[in-house]
Amino acid sequence: MAHRALNEAVLVIGLGRFGSSIATTLDALGRDVLAVESDPVLVQKWSHHFPVIQADATSTEALEQLGARDFSFAVVAVGTSIEASVLITANLVDLGLEQVWAKAMSVAHGTILSRIGAHHVVYPEHDAGERVAHMVSGKMLDYIEIEDHFAVVKMFAPAQLQNRSLEELNLAQEYGINVIGIKAPNVPFQYATPQLSFGAGDVIIISGAADAVETFVNRF
Repeated sequence: MAHRALNEAVLVIGLGRFGSSIATTLDALGRDVLAVESDPVLVQKWSHHFPVIQADATSTEALEQLGARDFSFAVVAVGTSIEASVLITANLVDLGLEQVWAKAMSVAHGTILSRIGAHHVVYPEHDAGERVAHMVSGKMLDYIEIEDHFAVVKMFAPAQLQNRSLEELNLAQEYGINVIGIKAPNVPFQYATPQLSFGAGDVIIISGAADAVETFVNRF
């Protein structure tokens, strides 16, 4: 990792489905990754993809020895033991890492992680289930709910709104949502401007309060 500073690298602890997906994606994005895993089978599986150290991350001494204190970012992706997840997160917080992301398996687990100092708590199973639930109707192509019940949705432009400018539609006033951009077939993505209009087959990106977005999508 000599070509990048350690504070630009990410420490990923746990190489189950969630942790390995994060580590693989970060590696593909060009970020330096150091993974820590206690299971020798998983260490063997992933050691050819990115650096992996076999260690017990519930031990502060082990984290110190592998240089965890020098990282600014860490992801605690342990999903088999709440006790291990909490211990590892607490250890990383005590070591003074700038950003500690931790996977939670339940609301109660997430509450504990937040209280011991995790900067970001994620619920991958819940988030994935919620995302799919919003998409099964077929009206949404993608759905992301951000904090404070704010959502971003990708969908086909409703036929009833086509061939009218965004200024004329005034969707913010009418529905409480905003159009971020439009992707027409065989045309590069365009950020929304008052003069733009929807056409047949266009995909639009909209945002707004989750309930307002739901109302808009189900209106057509």
